[in-house]
Amino acid sequence: MGSTDATVLVTVTGRDKPGVTSVLLAALSRHAVSLLDVEQVVIRGQLTLGVLVSCPNDPEALQEELEEAMNTVGVHVDVEIGADPVGRASLSTHAVVVIGSPVSARAFSAVSRVLARQGANIDSIRGIADYPVTGLELLVTATNTGAGADAQLRTSLAEVAVAENVDVAIERAGLARRAKRLIVFDVDSTLIQGEVIEMLAARAGVEAEVRAVTEAAMRGEIDFAESLHQRVATLAGLDESVIDDVAENIQLTPGARTTIRTLRRLGFHCGVVSGGFRQVIDDLAHDLELDFVAANTLEIVDGKLTGRVLGEIIDREAKAIALRKFAAQVGVPMEQTVAVGDGANDIDMLNAAGLGIAFNAKPALREIADAALSHPYLDAVLFILGVTRHEVEAADAFDGMVRRVPLEELPRL
Repeated sequence: MGSTDATVLVTVTGRDKPGVTSVLLAALSRHAVSLLDVEQVVIRGQLTLGVLVSCPNDPEALQEELEEAMNTVGVHVDVEIGADPVGRASLSTHAVVVIGSPVSARAFSAVSRVLARQGANIDSIRGIADYPVTGLELLVTATNTGAGADAQLRTSLAEVAVAENVDVAIERAGLARRAKRLIVFDVDSTLIQGEVIEMLAARAGVEAEVRAVTEAAMRGEIDFAESLHQRVATLAGLDESVIDDVAENIQLTPGARTTIRTLRRLGFHCGVVSGGFRQVIDDLAHDLELDFVAANTLEIVDGKLTGRVLGEIIDREAKAIALRKFAAQVGVPMEQTVAVGDGANDIDMLNAAGLGIAFNAKPALREIADAALSHPYLDAVLFILGVTRHEVEAADAFDGMVRRVPLEELPRL
């Protein structure tokens, strides 16, 4: 850009149609301009296209030609001569995801006010989901980068989330956000609907007793290992065939299969870490093509449950250990891991992960999580990670068009 060049901001608005960008760039090229920045947004067929250029010739002549050219394609053009080019290459510092059903204008206004009070400027906004929830992603630049600034911003946004009945997640933008490569899920009330031990207890006629102990453990009121022993003891004498019956009737959480399928396409290693039981989980893990499973093992003697578990108990501490073990096995740094859970038993695991997501969680877990989801759709995890609903659907459609060629049909070299 020469010292005498004028900086010109061209903004085109109107109904999106083929040829608009071509006509605009043809007019710009006749004035030998240099492109400094380009941004385009289309919302419900309405186009906003901004182009920042350096003009070495008469900018007023450029303006006249642009107005004539864009009139031929039926769109409006605004030309600002002498636009400030400073900051065009700045990178956003944070990504904020807002999820709701719906996201009201009031809720979004409250989020934007918090960002403004914290000195964070909204650089861009895009829709990332329109069902089963509405998802919006904001890229922002925070000017307050002092000690504790991120925690303060996260706390303030969490308060808005509760007050406005939306989910709000924030994390650092840039490559680190897109570098996640391993994710582990809790199983009961996270990957699947309900608690397996309660399903087994229902067959034994002790469901109410077991549920009371489960809820106390999930709230963090009693030690998980002790609660597990108490609950499993009530199952003594139950026929092992009941395990298969429960396994066959497990219902995945809505969006679970989509979530795992999409994450695997992105190159994630996926696993489960559960206080539940291997005998129930293994078939599910095989069906979902999971890479890792850590869970407890029920003792069975002569076809009957003994009321005891075998080996090391997968409790709160063991869940975090399992996550670290899985990460080490596949060579993924802990900052590139994600953990998703719902109860106090998941606290250590979420704390250990690079990103901890509380899913319809008890207060004890929500308080320590990096993000909290309150809607019953597991694919909202994808939106937190920056994956859009459109990208999910496009990948599904492409996969459906690809013909898997049998080995015997491949050409011989």
